[in-house]
Amino acid sequence: MPKLFSEEHELFRDTFRRFLEKEAVPYYAQWEKEREIPRSFWRKLGEQGYLVPWAEERYGGSETDFLYSVVIAEELARVGASLIGVALHNDIVAPYIQSYGTEEQKAAWLPRCVSGEAILAVAMTEPGTGSDLAAVKTTAIRDGDSYIINGAKTFITNGILADLILVVCRTDPDAQPPHRGISLIMVECGTPGFTRGRKLEKMGMHSQDTAELFFENCRVPASNLLGEEGKGFYYLMEKLQQERLIVAIQALAETEVMFEETLEYVKTRTAFGQPIGTFQHNAFKMAEMATELALARNFVENLIRDHMAGQEVVTQVSMAKWWVTEMANRLAYQCQQLYGGYGYMEEYPVARHYRDLRVSAIYAGTNEIMKSIIAKNLGLA
Repeated sequence: MPKLFSEEHELFRDTFRRFLEKEAVPYYAQWEKEREIPRSFWRKLGEQGYLVPWAEERYGGSETDFLYSVVIAEELARVGASLIGVALHNDIVAPYIQSYGTEEQKAAWLPRCVSGEAILAVAMTEPGTGSDLAAVKTTAIRDGDSYIINGAKTFITNGILADLILVVCRTDPDAQPPHRGISLIMVECGTPGFTRGRKLEKMGMHSQDTAELFFENCRVPASNLLGEEGKGFYYLMEKLQQERLIVAIQALAETEVMFEETLEYVKTRTAFGQPIGTFQHNAFKMAEMATELALARNFVENLIRDHMAGQEVVTQVSMAKWWVTEMANRLAYQCQQLYGGYGYMEEYPVARHYRDLRVSAIYAGTNEIMKSIIAKNLGLA
């Protein structure tokens, strides 16, 4: 099978990696302590063409293929999981605007997303709904030329810095079945009635800003409706394939760099007069992890090919999302164990990997939800 990435993609990877080595790597530990990635970093990403690169040239983009997005997502994950907000901006939220927005909406919003002037977020999860998107309670009731939004959202990635938020809400509270009453509405920062709650203190991904959002009689122009009223649930289902694929891509990339760091460590750390990697148990453990990573890389790259070809691979992406993230968590435990007491020290990256990878099995739909999707598509539910 031919290589997934062309020479042009790899040259782009080298250029982007050098950018990150200059603009992110030296500051990342400080960002983690300060619990926020500065807006200035976003603007630098935009200036260099790393935000929404696939957008059409008339909106400021470079019209790149999805593999450029994969490269960006992978290289961000190699620096640190807290940079996941950039991939969410690029390849999870912006595609909704591109696919369902009017020409006026795209012209108003996409150039700002490309430049870094506007940071994107998507507000799906509510305090009482979790993965059950059909049960959202946030309402958006039509009132003349406006919608009045009331409700609360939580665990919102980019929630503190976001300038433009895709809000999943219920425009028809009485719709049956309930998912037919769900719509997508864009809310801009500064809209009266929209407020941010706490910047949530998380177990990991410390510099990734995650927040609560509140809407109290928030009046939004009806022209901010994305797509058709009542079609929101279907739009979400169409886009979740790419979202979950991005999660698998980034979890795999972070696990690969964690393995590389651990391999170097077990080759140089000595005990009982020899490198700890030469002990049979440790050597076998590294061999097992290398094999699992090779299998995961092959599976994910095949899925990327199928996704780019326009195939519906919801079942396979659900498999990748749960299996890769479960593997990532399992390998994080094993790598940390190989470091011994040093693995419990914050000065070693493996401690951060261990914390950061945990949530990959939870967000974008829990792994239990992934298994439910697979079972349903096997005719078992």
